[in-house]
Amino acid sequence: MTEPTEPNGRTDPIEPTPEILILGGTGEARALAAALDDAGYSFISSLAGRVGNPRLPVGPVRIGGFGGVDGLREWLASNRIRVVVDATHPFAATITRNAAQAAARAGVPLLRLRRDPWVPGERDRWVRVPDLPAAADAVRRRGTRVLLTTGRQDVGVFADIHTAWFLIRVVDPPTSALPPRHEILRSRGPYDYASELELLRRNEIDLLVTKNSGGSLTKAKLDAAATLGIDVVVVDRPAEPDVPTVSDVESARALLEGLLR
Repeated sequence: MTEPTEPNGRTDPIEPTPEILILGGTGEARALAAALDDAGYSFISSLAGRVGNPRLPVGPVRIGGFGGVDGLREWLASNRIRVVVDATHPFAATITRNAAQAAARAGVPLLRLRRDPWVPGERDRWVRVPDLPAAADAVRRRGTRVLLTTGRQDVGVFADIHTAWFLIRVVDPPTSALPPRHEILRSRGPYDYASELELLRRNEIDLLVTKNSGGSLTKAKLDAAATLGIDVVVVDRPAEPDVPTVSDVESARALLEGLLR
């Protein structure tokens, strides 16, 4: 993924100067911002700006990229950030990698807040794949009516599949090439079990494709697929830098308290 850059390359200090930068865009990031705000910490949240009308956290927010590793390192130094929390999506590999490199070069501690991955149960019929091209190969072999929930930026990987019909569920419309047989369903979670069950049945879905995002907001589709005996192609998470990592907001807040003493 290519990180967006700010139009003016802004690096001027923010008043009042925050101590914590939260790289956000997830429910965990919003929950952490709320917890830090309640505790009286000085922080700013940063969103990549890829989603139209995003859910904003409490407190100060900046939108847009930093211009890669060097841009983020300069921004951290200019704004005297003391701690960075990477609370981005488990599949936001570019910003996670950039954050680790920039924080190390700036001499700023980095904490990763990442939700736990999903784990298959006894009823689940998972087909685990390492990446999206492998997921497309699995669709070619298995599916005729596919619910695709990997996000709008990845739809193009499936564009040359003529043997399946796709129900493509996205928040914002895809901008890449689309499969020849498809329907776009614009929707934003969270989703509940009953509605996911009805969606799969109504559209006669025989294959679900998803990333292993984890968390509870979109897990209902997996439970519904298990009930109906539907195969699920699950894309494994990308490898991440070796940095201190927690999976819940309370643990992140406790570690931040120690780092800022």
